[in-house]
Amino acid sequence: MLSIIEQIKQGKLWDFHGGIHPAENKDLSNKSPIVNAGIPQELVLPLKQHIGSKGDIIVAVGDKVQKGQPLTQGDIAMCVPVHAPTSGTITAIEQRTTAHPSGLSDLCIVIAPDQQDTWCDKTTYADYEDRDPAELIDAIRLNGIAGLGGAGFPTARKLQGGLGNVDILIINAAECEPYITADDRLMRDYAEEVIEGVRILRHIISPKLTIIGIEDNKPEAIQALEQHVKEDDNILIRVVPTKYPSGSSKQLVKILTGREVPSQSRSTSVGVIMQNVGTAFAIKRAIIDGEPLIERVVTLTGEAFKERGNVFAMLGTPIAYLLDKFGYKADKKHPRVIIGGSLMGFTLPHSNVPITKMTNCILAPKRKELPLHTYEMACIRCSACADVCPSSLLPQQLQWYAKDQNYEKCEEYNLQDCIECGACAYVCPSEIPLVQYYRQAKAEIWARSQDEINAERARQRFEAKQARMDRDKAERENRFKKAAETRREEMAKTGGDDAVAAAIARVKAKQAAAQSEKPEVKPAVAAAIAAAKAKQAASAQGATSETLPDNSEMAKLREERKRQARERKAEKEAGESTASASSNESKKDAVAAAIARAKAKKAQQASEQKAPVADTAVENAEVDPKKAAIAAAVARAKAKKEAQQAQSESTSEPVAETEAIDPKKAAVAAAVARAKARKAAQQAEAQSEVTSEPAAETEAVDPKKAAVAVAAAVARAKARKAAQQAEAQSETTPEPVAETEDVDPKKAAVAAAVARAKARKAAQQAEAQSESTSEPVAETETVDPKKAAVAAAVARAKARKAAQQAEAQSDLTPEPAAETEAVDPKKAAVAAAVARAKAKKAAQQAEAQSETTSEPVTETEAVDPKKAAVAAAVARAKARKAAQQAAKEQQNIEED
Repeated sequence: MLSIIEQIKQGKLWDFHGGIHPAENKDLSNKSPIVNAGIPQELVLPLKQHIGSKGDIIVAVGDKVQKGQPLTQGDIAMCVPVHAPTSGTITAIEQRTTAHPSGLSDLCIVIAPDQQDTWCDKTTYADYEDRDPAELIDAIRLNGIAGLGGAGFPTARKLQGGLGNVDILIINAAECEPYITADDRLMRDYAEEVIEGVRILRHIISPKLTIIGIEDNKPEAIQALEQHVKEDDNILIRVVPTKYPSGSSKQLVKILTGREVPSQSRSTSVGVIMQNVGTAFAIKRAIIDGEPLIERVVTLTGEAFKERGNVFAMLGTPIAYLLDKFGYKADKKHPRVIIGGSLMGFTLPHSNVPITKMTNCILAPKRKELPLHTYEMACIRCSACADVCPSSLLPQQLQWYAKDQNYEKCEEYNLQDCIECGACAYVCPSEIPLVQYYRQAKAEIWARSQDEINAERARQRFEAKQARMDRDKAERENRFKKAAETRREEMAKTGGDDAVAAAIARVKAKQAAAQSEKPEVKPAVAAAIAAAKAKQAASAQGATSETLPDNSEMAKLREERKRQARERKAEKEAGESTASASSNESKKDAVAAAIARAKAKKAQQASEQKAPVADTAVENAEVDPKKAAIAAAVARAKAKKEAQQAQSESTSEPVAETEAIDPKKAAVAAAVARAKARKAAQQAEAQSEVTSEPAAETEAVDPKKAAVAVAAAVARAKARKAAQQAEAQSETTPEPVAETEDVDPKKAAVAAAVARAKARKAAQQAEAQSESTSEPVAETETVDPKKAAVAAAVARAKARKAAQQAEAQSDLTPEPAAETEAVDPKKAAVAAAVARAKAKKAAQQAEAQSETTSEPVTETEAVDPKKAAVAAAVARAKARKAAQQAAKEQQNIEED
């Protein structure tokens, strides 16, 4: 049985599944030889123009570069550098739109050519046959050569992977896609250089057989190649039938060798390595001429071009420059510019996209030449796409899964084996753009795989870091351990002690001593606390101590605060009890009787006051002012004397009579009596001074001002009358409590206190009303002076009466406490003190009211002297009466 190589030499060919025969349209651009496109005004060089990673930029903005100078560099095989296509200045390094189906931008280097086209230093390998293949492969990589057939795979990486693994070298000259004629014209015009490039590849790979596969629709190119192939080159020119896509790598391997490349594998896995015709031409220029890959052959075709053909275009040349130079006339309704052929190409978003290493054709068709797809229709399951697929895939299922984003199923149906030839879309009656779905799905799968690779790489780096840290820690601990052992050995040899061990021992000893001392300290602390508590208790009992201060005053203050709190609580309970007691009908009757008695007393006092006023007014009608002042002074002296007598009597007799009474209660009662007597004397003296001094000072009072003052006094008198009526009502509350023998004394005292508080509140409200009403009255100027004087006298009399009634109310509070023998002495004393304070407050209010009535009278300078004398006499009489009443009330208290 013959081997594969023998069968190939005998001319045997194989076939692949599927394939189509579209209109070629190659005659539009293959008639004229290749021309130079010239130098544009700007070159845009993307950093990535191949499959693999980008290089590192080694230039900066503003740098001047020469033709062939490298702009990027990389140390890995999958990275090839980019070179300057001509001399000029770098104007920018920025994002620009690149030639990609996505239309996205990428980082680019922008050069402004200087039109000098100055070359840099070249490195040539004319004696390549004497060079090591590895050296030539490295030279190919540094010159930036990648596959020019359309895939852009780094040539150096492919050659390195095929060293020693392949036996057949295939040069792809099929160029099966419609419209593209770049390789055809390159083989016609530069056949000798193409064959020289093949010889360099043979020297590097050392295959058993070299085959140039070319379709039978290129007779001129076949003839040109045969003229330059020698017998000792061991190169076979194999003509294959025209069928699309026979120019694909896997399909051409199957046609020429009968070997089928496995899924997701390259041709090197079956012992075959393939290079494009344009790649062989670029290798010849790089090795022999020292020129890096800075330009390539580009087909300009389509009916929209006025001048069609193939040109040598510098990498980075804007497509807009080529369109303008070669007479592009856009279709008015549907202008389109396609990179690539009619089946595998893609439409550009705009014409400022640059030429790259993978750009082999610019197609500008008119609408009639290449009609647009109207719209995508539903799949009718005709299976035409599966019949023409050269990779024996199921395009219908792949389209469903790609559209549903079920990428796991896409990989299960071998989506990566799709060569994106477009045969399926070409025959689809529903005009479904199948290749677009496949490209999108491939891009998504690739992105996800990159994420997984990056995550796995990060995990490995983390684990390596952790292992390194653990290893360093273990080494450090071992180093410390060895150092400690060495130190101990040295100390043992010299007879000394280990300093570190001794320090650790001392620290542990101190900790143990501290823990052992803690239980011994606790009893001492407890004893000190107990001694402090004992001293505090002794000081509270009145014992003296030299070491601790006396806290008896603080104890008294605390007791006083507690007592006040109890009083407030008792007042609150009393308020609630009085509210409940007011609903009792019997108490209502007692209150009504007390009100009646108060009214009778008031009527009697009014009748008594009128008579002295009239008598004194008649008797003292013509009294001298000096005599009136003397009489007032005499009256004040008598009032003081009577007050002193009353005080002496109140202090002596009760103490003698009450022999069986508690000393504390007796002292409290005596203090109450003295305070009341002192208060009565002060009130009498104040009243006498009020009546006498104005009489001496009033010599020329203005009648109008006096009238105003009298009117104000009348208003205040009315206010006091209202207060007296409120107090009279309050006097009725303690009487029922005193008369009922079965009533609780505490509740009775509380009720009396509440009644007095209400009376005071009513008096204050009445006084406030009087003050508010006094000002308008003061504005009246036509009041009679005589009437004003009489009204002032009446007001002073009412003020004294209010003071007497307030004092009488204060006297009523201690009686229940004195009569109830079972009452607590402390509570009785507290109640008495509260009653005294309230009585003093009421007296002060009455005194203040009396002073307000006298002040206006002092301002009257034009009052008649006779009238003033009469008023003084009246005041003295009332003062004497008040003193007598005070003495009588004190006697009644002592008798009780």
